[in-house]
Amino acid sequence: MYISVIGPARSGKTTLFQALGGIESARGFSDGDNIIAIDVPDSRVDEMTRIFKPKKTTYARIELADTVAIGEGNIKDSTINAKTLQKMRSSDAFILTLNNFEGAARADLEREFLGIINEFILADMIQIEARIERIKKQGGKKDNTALQQEIELLEHLLVHVGEGKAIKDLELSPNDEKAVRGFRFLSQKPMMIAISCAEDAIAGISQENEGKSEHLEGYPVLYVCATLEQELAVMADDERAAFMAEFNVKESIRGRMISLAFDTLGLISFLTVGDDECRAWPVRKGVNAQEAAAAIHTDLSARFIRAEVVSYADFMKHGGMNECKKAGVWRLEGKTYIVQDGDIMSIRAGA
Repeated sequence: MYISVIGPARSGKTTLFQALGGIESARGFSDGDNIIAIDVPDSRVDEMTRIFKPKKTTYARIELADTVAIGEGNIKDSTINAKTLQKMRSSDAFILTLNNFEGAARADLEREFLGIINEFILADMIQIEARIERIKKQGGKKDNTALQQEIELLEHLLVHVGEGKAIKDLELSPNDEKAVRGFRFLSQKPMMIAISCAEDAIAGISQENEGKSEHLEGYPVLYVCATLEQELAVMADDERAAFMAEFNVKESIRGRMISLAFDTLGLISFLTVGDDECRAWPVRKGVNAQEAAAAIHTDLSARFIRAEVVSYADFMKHGGMNECKKAGVWRLEGKTYIVQDGDIMSIRAGA
């Protein structure tokens, strides 16, 4: 996963990035070039490591990027350069920070939110127009069926964004969805919203009340005091527990954001275990065994024969692989088997 933290100036964007990454100071980084990798905590991997004592333990990983501040009009006046836009397009999802330090009215948050969305729509419009122009210069519309189909689809998208609508709100056929995937449109990407609050306000906000926000187009919302979370991230464990209790923080922003990212992107993890390595592999929910094998190595997918599968729960219940075989919960599955979260898998592949 590659996730960009975005937001307007003074929204707590970089402080949230530091909190998520456990960074005490952002000094030494240049604005917009901050990229860190964080491991996704997984108690199942911890247990497998305890049992197998492997040479190596590998958790699922999130790459997190801190981008330059975004404001209304930045795309039009080219304040955001092409390199930054390309990095943002490479993201699997966004975390958008919005400023609520002063207890902003809902209308203010909506206005700030829509300003960012409109920038994304404009960036997509420019990208679509540029691609249409290139196709027309090639004369592709006249003598190339594939390019003709592409330009028809792009013109359909252009009408949609021209009405100020995000591409995520346009219903596309599976073929059209596949055709536009390579453009990586900004207004089509999954997004989570972090509303930055002051320390004296965050204690009164229940984490159970977080969720999708109707007035922010249904995107999932978390409330966070980034400065508080940044302090928590670099504290010793005993200090952190006392501090969290004082401010009614039941789970750190890193844990909450990781869980939300997995839900937002529709991800699960399967496990591979053994003496050499115990590892979590994040994959899209609904993938089959052959597709999941490609996460390990494309050759395993191409030469896929069978998958040995046992659920984590069954493994822990019966106490080992041989015991799972005796209990009949270890099984061989074909390429169409839909992988479940927590499956322990071993791929059989041909030579």
